[in-house]
Amino acid sequence: MHLRIATQDDLNDLLQFEQAVVEAERPFNQHIKAKRATYYDIPALINEINSQLLILEEKDQIIATGYIQIRPSKQSLSHEKHGYLGFMYVASEYRGRGLNRLVMDALIGWGKAQGIDVFYLDVYAENQAAINAYQKLGFKPSLVEMKLDVSL
Repeated sequence: MHLRIATQDDLNDLLQFEQAVVEAERPFNQHIKAKRATYYDIPALINEINSQLLILEEKDQIIATGYIQIRPSKQSLSHEKHGYLGFMYVASEYRGRGLNRLVMDALIGWGKAQGIDVFYLDVYAENQAAINAYQKLGFKPSLVEMKLDVSL
């Protein structure tokens, strides 16, 4: 296995991998578009100086991804900036091997090297497997987003 920084040459593979994330999360949100749903601005994540997008490969196939983006924090918080983690995904056949932790440790290490010491991520409340994985890494629930759908 090889962990590396994504490049523009990876764009097509990353776009396909993004669709795997969308499909994995579809059961948690009935409002995800049926077609052409995208989550990330992958070219920007590759090119921006305040972000790092990592790929874990095995035999030239992407098996895990993740990014960190340095973002401004809310004015009410004691930290001016934080690291936001996203695109955290491991291909189903590789789960349970600690690969998400490997990617996250590298991303958090990069963030710390940039002077960041607070990190956030989003996870669906019903995605208990992901919540458990993040809690093993030391993450704690912070803010719950609530939704009301009056169209039903």
